[in-house]
Amino acid sequence: MISIASPSGMGQTVARCPTCKIALWSAYAAAGDAIRFVRACTLDDSDALPPQLHIFTKYKQPWMVLPPTTPSVPEFYRTAEYWPAESIARWGNPLW
Repeated sequence: MISIASPSGMGQTVARCPTCKIALWSAYAAAGDAIRFVRACTLDDSDALPPQLHIFTKYKQPWMVLPPTTPSVPEFYRTAEYWPAESIARWGNPLW
């Protein structure tokens, strides 16, 4: 795992495969140690867990077409705007 800077200034931790070094998941400082953001393309069956939200889309390649049925944001997001109410309640109403 490595720590890197993030636009929020709080940083993030990225876990990489020890063999190929591809990023497997991230943990953002604002979320603490309880939440991991998994890179869907690293799963054996990525169809089993389709994305619920595309983040940091301002960095995507122009040829990458995102499905119109999945929300997307240019950078990070406020959980209250995208998470289901039951998830927010379980997490304890995060501020970010």
